[in-house]
Order: sequence, then C-alpha cells, then structure tokens
Amino acid sequence: MKALLDGSALEIPQHWLRISTIEMHTGGEPLRVITAGLPPIPGDTVLEKRAYFREHHDDIRRALMWEPRGHADMYGAAIFPSKSADLDCFFLHNEGYSTMCGHAVIALTRLAVETRLVEGRSHLTINVPAGTVKAEAEVVGGRVRRSTFENVASFVLLRDRQVDVPGLGRIRFDVAFGGAFYAFVDAADAGFRLDADEYPRLIDLGRRIKKAVASAFPIEHPFEPELSFLYGTIFVGPPHDPAHHSRNVCVFADGEVDRSATGSGVSARAALHHARGELAPGAAITIESLIGSTMTVEVADTAKFGPHDAVIPRVSGTSALIGRSEFFLDPDDPIGRGFFLR
Repeated sequence: MKALLDGSALEIPQHWLRISTIEMHTGGEPLRVITAGLPPIPGDTVLEKRAYFREHHDDIRRALMWEPRGHADMYGAAIFPSKSADLDCFFLHNEGYSTMCGHAVIALTRLAVETRLVEGRSHLTINVPAGTVKAEAEVVGGRVRRSTFENVASFVLLRDRQVDVPGLGRIRFDVAFGGAFYAFVDAADAGFRLDADEYPRLIDLGRRIKKAVASAFPIEHPFEPELSFLYGTIFVGPPHDPAHHSRNVCVFADGEVDRSATGSGVSARAALHHARGELAPGAAITIESLIGSTMTVEVADTAKFGPHDAVIPRVSGTSALIGRSEFFLDPDDPIGRGFFLR
C-alpha cells in the first residue's frame, strides 16, 4: 500500500535537537534506548557521565521520559563507548536516574548481540552506576531468545524491621540491595492482592512505605554515597501460576510501577532468601510480575561486600524489539520538554 504521506519530505530545522532511539520491552516493562543525537557527554566513568548529563541535560531526560513523548511509567537507557567494558550505560526514569536496572540489561544484551555491537560474541560486559555486570545471550537462528546477567554483589541491609506508615499502620519490612535498595513488604500484611486492579493503591502505598522507611532508617551503601538511598518498595505475594515461586511488584522512583519482575529486585530477593536459608547456591526460583511475565534468579556465588555477607545473583528473562523512533525537540514548543499526569 502506498504511503499517504512521505515522512522523509518533512523539513526539520537544523537547530532542533533530534534524538534517535530503539524501543524495547522486557516482560512488558518499556525501555527506550538512546542511540544517537545526544550532545557530547564527557567523563571516564559511568557515574561521571551520569553526573554531567544530570547537571547539563536533564531536560532531555524529561523530554524523553515524560509526556508527550513518554508517560509516567516510561524508562530509558543512555549508552556510550567504554574504556573498560563493552558498554557504559546509565538509566532514566520519571524522577531521575537509577543505579542499576536488570530489565534494561536483559534488553540491551539482545540489542548488542543482534546489532553486532559485540561481533561474533554472545556475551558482553556493561558498566552501570552500581558496578559492572556480565551478560550472555541465548541465540537461536540468529535471534536472542533469552538473556542472562550476573549482577553486582547483593546483600541484606535490614531484616524483620517495623515502621509506622500513615494511613496503613505498623508494617513489617526488609531492606535489601540488588543494585539498588528496596523495602520488601508482604502484600498480605498491607491488606491487598497483587492484581492489576490494585494498581492505583499499589502506587499510593508504595510511595508511603518508601517515605516512611527512608525517613526512619539510614540507607547506606558501604562504598558509594551516590547509591545510598531507598529506590522503591517491592510487594511480595503468592504467584498466580503455581509453577512459579512468587509474585513481585516494584513501585519505584515517583510512583513508577515496573511491569516486569524487576531484575535488581529479584537480585535483592535472592540475597534475602539466601540469608533466611531458603535459597542455596545453584538453586533457581522464577518470580512473576504484576502482568504475569517472569524472571528467573539463582545464587551464582557468595561473597563478602564490605561488612555484608552477599550473593552474586544470576538473573534471566526475555525481551522484545518493538520499534525505532526519532524525536524532535523544538525549542519553541512550550510544553515539549515534558510533563506527566497520573
């Protein structure tokens, strides 16, 4: 069928910023990968590059993550050449910047292999703000069917603590790190099920619990002050599919809800279950998301991380390529730099 309009005939002013992206998802969670168009981003490390971008170009994050180009639950990745790995990468969301993102690593592994960024290889290393992760793709007929990554050291910070949450009462929680810090709460303790129709309530309670825990307890990474904050709340409940271990729903950033099972979240779960004697090295569990997609996690190894007994989680999941975009940033567009509504 002949196209009604020829998009290539559209004349875009030279002074407009033009940003190209590849659109993906992992278990339903979006990933907008910036592939071209960013201004120069100096820095030798991921943290230096992220700091420069945050200070000088945070308007680009808002433009790509917020409406009208994105939405309150959009998620992104900015990738760069690396001096010590195959890629340097930091992550974008509605509130700012993540320290680690498992769903993004799963998708980027597919992207790197299928675009031949790592020519002739099915494995790669990615520097992220939390450290370096090792990833590998399962390739069938030239296509990546599944991606697996070995995460940074993951550990339990707080176990079996309680906090008063306004409007909810006293709630028991744990805090664990899987590349980011999360407060883990049993959904039954909070009085609800992990179903899609509870979505607005999940956002509300996730925000309230995160604020209450962060206000009452210090959240400290043993080596990096920039990682020392509570990223989100993860509600845990029984699976809908009895073949799976459990269900995981992560509310992070400014009330953003992960559609996937959350790669850094299941990594922290592995640390928690191992500390409780419930997950031996080499044993794997499969965890559902709010929409029923899954990730599988196992304890690949144990380690000492500063003062903490830690595990090295191995996480796997599937991703999909869903589109390619070019966004125009018109400096005269009064709302084009972003807004979002719930």
